[in-house]
Amino acid sequence: MESHEILREAFKATSAKQVAADMSLSLSMVYKWTEPPSPGSASSNPLERIDQILRSTGDVRILQWLCERYGGFFIRNPEACHPHPSHLIPATNHVVQEFADLLAVVAAAASDNTINAAEARKIRARWEQLKGATETFVRSCESGNFVELPPQPVLPR
Repeated sequence: MESHEILREAFKATSAKQVAADMSLSLSMVYKWTEPPSPGSASSNPLERIDQILRSTGDVRILQWLCERYGGFFIRNPEACHPHPSHLIPATNHVVQEFADLLAVVAAAASDNTINAAEARKIRARWEQLKGATETFVRSCESGNFVELPPQPVLPR
């Protein structure tokens, strides 16, 4: 689905007029977002602009922030790989190691019966890495492709 189509569908649940009022924009601007882009047009809809920012920065924290803001989380899809069952054991070991690393961070943080903000950030970072590793493993299981899982990006602390 194209970005303008998504916005058109989203505005069916509310009105473009309401969106324009909430964002202090003209109604014509909001309606323009629901149309296919004109060739050479400088103005693009907000979804296209977010895509441009992501392509420019390569920083997935933007997506992580959006997902967390709405109760979810972002996990990158694993790269397509060639089936090779001998990689099942290393892939399994990788997920188990990620879980063990998370438990080690939790245990270290809780050793004094309190968890401070810095420790909570470390736990969150390891949790995000575990979710990514596990999702990659599950997708590999579903497709029958087992390779060593790539390391997940380390989130800033």
